[in-house]
Amino acid sequence: MTAEFALIKDVESAIAGASAGRRSDMLRKVTDLFVNGAESFTGDDLSIFDDVIMRLAAEIEESARVLLAQRLAPIRNSPPRIIRVLAFDDAIDVAGPVLAQAVRLDDRTLVEIARAKGQQHMLAIAQRGTLSEVVTDTLVELGDRDVLLSTLDNYGATLSDVGFSELVRRSEGDDLLAELVGSRPEIPGHLLVALVARASQAVRAKLEASHPRAKAEVHRAVAEAAGRVEARVASTLFDYTAALEAVTRLQQSGRLNEEALDAFAKSGAYPEITVALSMMCNLPVAFVERAMTRDRSETLVVLAKAIGLSWSTVNDILVLRAKKGFLSEGEIVQRLARFERLKPATANEIIRLHRARAQQSIVLPA
Repeated sequence: MTAEFALIKDVESAIAGASAGRRSDMLRKVTDLFVNGAESFTGDDLSIFDDVIMRLAAEIEESARVLLAQRLAPIRNSPPRIIRVLAFDDAIDVAGPVLAQAVRLDDRTLVEIARAKGQQHMLAIAQRGTLSEVVTDTLVELGDRDVLLSTLDNYGATLSDVGFSELVRRSEGDDLLAELVGSRPEIPGHLLVALVARASQAVRAKLEASHPRAKAEVHRAVAEAAGRVEARVASTLFDYTAALEAVTRLQQSGRLNEEALDAFAKSGAYPEITVALSMMCNLPVAFVERAMTRDRSETLVVLAKAIGLSWSTVNDILVLRAKKGFLSEGEIVQRLARFERLKPATANEIIRLHRARAQQSIVLPA
């Protein structure tokens, strides 16, 4: 046995007579030992750490449990029993990091926690990098408005037809919720039609522009107008004429890349960023503009991940959005965390769906 595991055995023998302060100190040292070697530990090693950490954490104060949760949550190889205990903790400051990050938690456990705990626990679950239909069905059924908005913001969340049906019902009279439900590219067509038909005029206009097939079924005249607008460079917020010319020159000279995009962000060239993203993602300018101007939308993060932008460039764009009043400064950290967690394959699939819808919008009904 190595010196490290000998230390653990010594800690085990000392647990019985240790004070609360001494236990917290021992817990910190054992956690340090685990974190530093987590990638190399196997099943037997994890079992030893799990047992020791469980016993040390049994009677520690909340602040020590918070620190333990924050350190173990991001580790894929974390001890499973203590992760489960932390996830069920009544204190959201303890449970939150684990619920949002720990891959050790399976769907059955997440559903159990969602049904047993409160809205704050569900809100933390809604921020996980990926969510299955089983989990999102529970969040949609039991979650409050903030939980629903966070789930819809999460493009790693998979929503079922049952979930979408409940979301359409719950979004009646709530413009922001209706807009986010309708903006999900995978919403079933018949539910999108129902949503658009019940939405306010302002939300209907946005949804009809985003989903040309549904707008044709709900209001053919609006569909034709929106299809033409979607296929052209059109905006009520910015004049893109000069930006389009400048970015086109960059593209033709082979200089339209992340460096150019970041330069636009640092100089505050908002229209140029929108046009550049449009060209780099092969999506309409009007679509990218909505991603740049809607406070709660995750679409901009998806675009950035799909074309391989770096963390620093995304940060510069988000900072500019905050300066323009389209995003609060407090949300920048949240958006960057979502960007880090989002998988490129997921982002590319979402963009593929958006491109397909954009192509459909330029084929007008006969």
